[in-house]
Formats: sequence, structure tokens, C-alpha cells
Amino acid sequence: MKKIFAEETVLFMSLIKWFILSAIIGTIVGVSTTVFLKLLSWGIGVSESYGRYFFLLPITLFISALVIKLCAPEAKGQGTERVLESIHKRSGRIDIKVVPVKLFATVITIASGGSAGKWGPAAQIGSGLASTFSNLIKANDAERRRLAICGISAGFASVFATPIAGAIFGLEVLVAGRIAHEDLFPAFVAGIFSYQVASFLGVDHFSVSIALTEGFSSYLFILVIIAGIFFGLCSLFLIELLEYVQKLADKIKIWEPWKGIFGGLLLIVLTLLFTTKYLGLGENVVHSVLQGSGIVWYAFILKAVFTSITLSFGGSGGLISPILFVGTTAGAAFAQLFNYDISIFAAIGMVSLLAGATNTPIASSIMAVELFGSSIAPYAALACVISFLMTGHRCVFPSQILGIRKSMSLDTDIGSDMEKIKTSVRFHKNSFSGYLMSLLAKIWKEEDDNDNS
Repeated sequence: MKKIFAEETVLFMSLIKWFILSAIIGTIVGVSTTVFLKLLSWGIGVSESYGRYFFLLPITLFISALVIKLCAPEAKGQGTERVLESIHKRSGRIDIKVVPVKLFATVITIASGGSAGKWGPAAQIGSGLASTFSNLIKANDAERRRLAICGISAGFASVFATPIAGAIFGLEVLVAGRIAHEDLFPAFVAGIFSYQVASFLGVDHFSVSIALTEGFSSYLFILVIIAGIFFGLCSLFLIELLEYVQKLADKIKIWEPWKGIFGGLLLIVLTLLFTTKYLGLGENVVHSVLQGSGIVWYAFILKAVFTSITLSFGGSGGLISPILFVGTTAGAAFAQLFNYDISIFAAIGMVSLLAGATNTPIASSIMAVELFGSSIAPYAALACVISFLMTGHRCVFPSQILGIRKSMSLDTDIGSDMEKIKTSVRFHKNSFSGYLMSLLAKIWKEEDDNDNS
């Protein structure tokens, strides 16, 4: 009896401890996110009052790259990747200099038209402040890591008004296919506090209610399965494009800030050729498409191109907002192809691209409920899981750890960073899957022989 009482006492005290610490982190991130989003909104308002504001891109990307190179190299590129890297390799340690540098670089990047997101910077700023807080309380490595995770969850919750999805996302994005249940409670508390603080301080959030009036539809069910495959391929395209453009940028052997000028000029040319819709956050486009407005079928491709150039050539920002844009417009293209309700597949595409590109099917499914209502949830969850599987062992965040193999017929380096993953096919000859794989291998070999001849 004494042992049971002692165990429950320790658990209760741990619960109180982490409630307090998580609430503090949630409050800090809620405040920092509010400041960041208010400054960003102000910057966008000022710049967009001038018709050709995007002509500033070469200058702002040069300044962004210069400030980051001189003051805080850790603030380079997308914020989420840097946070994951710090958690896996440095127990969540982030230099406090990253906070003002990331804020400044992201605001001037997006305000001038750079295609980037706001959650990654919010998470990196919040995690940077959480790291400083960890220094003040003399936290050990395990505690620091948990507080950094709280920073990720709180950032997602306060930016997108999804406290439950935010908490799960902060855990799910660390290791693909694995969730650390011991971190659930602090992540939930941090996410809820951050969301409530940001809302209280006047951060505007959007939600679109999408009601499916009919009951279960077998036709829609089949369409969603096809759409899930399509969204998985779109996720794969986005991941590969980001990696390809980054490699191109790395091959250009010039001073880093000069690349910002080159990238800015390239974005100006693309904007003049197409439209300004693919600049900045793109929230107006996302909102209009979710409400049923049509858009050109190749919009998701152009947004991916604009984002890849921005983040590879000196710009600073996040990837989640562009991912949501790509998903929403890809969903609209799919709906238009099959002559179905655009808003339904735009919503499903939005969360499915997030699931596939970041390997977070659970958080993405919950996000669909928090943003669009429960009636779309079964279809969205199905598409999210399919997209997650179709993307393969890849992620937009190279520092994410692979925790599972997505097929029993594949050998992968479980426990490695996504950027180091190598995959090979394996199968048992006497099994059904083995027969199919043997048949495919035979067909591929025949095609190769025909090509050679």
C-alpha cells in the first residue's frame, strides 16, 4: 500500500510540475506569436499598399540572408527544420539571438512577397524563448527537450487555432510513426494556453464550416481514395522540388546574400509572367478556394516553385502555410477534374498535403475536425492516411526521424534522419505480395531489355 501511495504521490507532483511549466511555455509562445503575427500583418499591410511591392524582393532577400549570416546562422531557411534539429541533436538548445533575427528576417521576407509560412518562425521563436526559460530554471536535457516540444505544439495551436491538432503535431512531427505519450500532457497544456492567450490578445483565426448533408456516399468514398493517392504524389512532388532547388542553390558558389538578389529577381519574373497570388502567405487564395471559388489547375505547382525559390535563395519563413496552400489548390484541381464540390476536396487536400509532406496523419485528421467540422472527418482522415503512406519515407523536414517502415515489403533505415534514409525492396517469394513484386520486377526487366535493344 505504501508503494502504491508513493507512486501516486510522485505522479501527482509530476503532473503539477508539468502543468505549471507547460502553462508558462504556452503563455510565452502565445504572447510571442501574437507579437510576431501583428508585426507581420502590419508589414504586409504597408507593403501591399504599393502595387509593385514585390520589386523589393531582391533587396529584402539580400538583407534577410545578410542579417542571418552575420547574426544567427541558425535562423536560416524554414523554422521548423531548425527546431527539430535542435531537439534531436542539442536537447532543444536554441540561441536567444535567433528570436529577433528570425522575426525580422521572416517579416521582411513575407511582407515583400516571399512565399513562406508563419508557423515555422512562430515555433522557432517560441522554442528559442523556451530554451532561454530552460536556462533560467536550470532544466536538465530531458526537461529541455520536453519544453522545446511544448514550444512546437504551442506555436501550431496559436497560429492555426487548433489546440488539439497542435499538441499532437508537436509530438508526431518529431519521429515519423511514433508518438511519445509521456509528452502528451505538457503538449496539450501548452497548446491550449497558447491558443487562449493569442485569442485573448486579438489574433484573428479562420474556420470554414463544411457540412456534408448527405449520408455515407460510396461515390465520394471512392473519390477520396483516389484523391488520397493524388495528394500523396503532390506531397512527394513538393518534397522533391524543395530538395532539388536547394541543391541548385548550393551549387551556386557565391556569397550567400548575393543569392538573395538572384532569387528575388527570379521571383519578380515569375510574378510578372503569372500573378501575385503565389506571393506571401497566400491566405486570401486559401480562404476563397475553401469557400468554393475555382482556380487554375496548376496553381499548386506554381506555389511550390515560388516557395522553393524563396527559402533556397535567402528568404526566411516556414513551410506549413505553403503546404496548406498547395493542398487546398490541389484539392480544387481534383474537384474540378471530377466535377465535384470544390470546397470539400479543397479542405481534404489541405490536411492531406500536411499529412503527407510532414508525416503527421493523426494531427492532420484532427485539424480537419477543428477547422471544418466533424461531418468531413471520416473522409479527411482516410485521405490523410493514404497521403501519408503514398509519400514514402520522405519529409519536408530532413531532420525528422523515421520511426517505422510504411510497408512490410520495404527495408529502411529506421532511426535515421529523413535526409539519410535509404530504401530497398524485400519480399517473400511464396507470399502473394512476393508474387506481385516478382511480376513487377519481371516487367521492369523486360522494359529495360527492350530499351537497350
